[in-house]
Amino acid sequence: MTHALPWLLPAQEFPPIDTTWSDRDPIPGLLAAGNTLDAAHLRRAYSQGIFPWFSEGQPVLWWSPNPRMVLHPQEFRLRRSLRKTLQKFRDTRGCEIRIDSAFSTVMQHCAQTPREGQSGTWIVQSIVDAYSELHRQGAAHSVETWIDDKLVGGLYCVALGRAVFGESMFSLQSDASKIALSALVAMCRAQDVPQIDCQQATAHLSFMGGREIARSEFAEIVEQQHRRADMQWQFTSVYWDQLLGPQTDTQQTHVPLPAAPA
Repeated sequence: MTHALPWLLPAQEFPPIDTTWSDRDPIPGLLAAGNTLDAAHLRRAYSQGIFPWFSEGQPVLWWSPNPRMVLHPQEFRLRRSLRKTLQKFRDTRGCEIRIDSAFSTVMQHCAQTPREGQSGTWIVQSIVDAYSELHRQGAAHSVETWIDDKLVGGLYCVALGRAVFGESMFSLQSDASKIALSALVAMCRAQDVPQIDCQQATAHLSFMGGREIARSEFAEIVEQQHRRADMQWQFTSVYWDQLLGPQTDTQQTHVPLPAAPA
């Protein structure tokens, strides 16, 4: 029997995630609805394994699917073709990863990217406003692929402590979003992040090493990790070296890896 979907008032706490609609309900994974979306609500939601996802004209819909798709940085599948792409990117002048230099532009590109099976975008203006506020507070970030001073791909994510939640990617050039994702994985590996939330399963994420875990396990990890010290959101060539191995040029000067707080 389907239970009523809770309607959240602005100051109301989220329901427990084990009350999320199940496979026996009309829309599995749906937890609650409401009208309020801002950085404070996003922080509370993500710290409990909850995220917003809705279309234009709908109320704010809050989700916590079971199982949950995650990518463990240590299980990232660096296949031969991607390794070659990353090595070429790393070793080519004018190719660089930037962090948080164009957050709003990354969100705009993600909103405009066609998605298979979707006629519109869930990155509506209220989503842009709320995540932009979260970015200004230092809890939402963009990982950007730049070639010759042109933004060609990237992603944005939420990070609370060492709990990292991937949101959306875009590519204006072949493999540009994969390069940004690989950079995020490299940063997370170096800073002892155990998982990157991918929300729901896709063939693309499975191909790169993502897998589903129980919501209870996911929420337990989030509870532990969001209380840790924040990640350092900087990218250096050392991250590529740790993911790919050092460059063959023995004259290459390596930048020391920033100390990662516990």
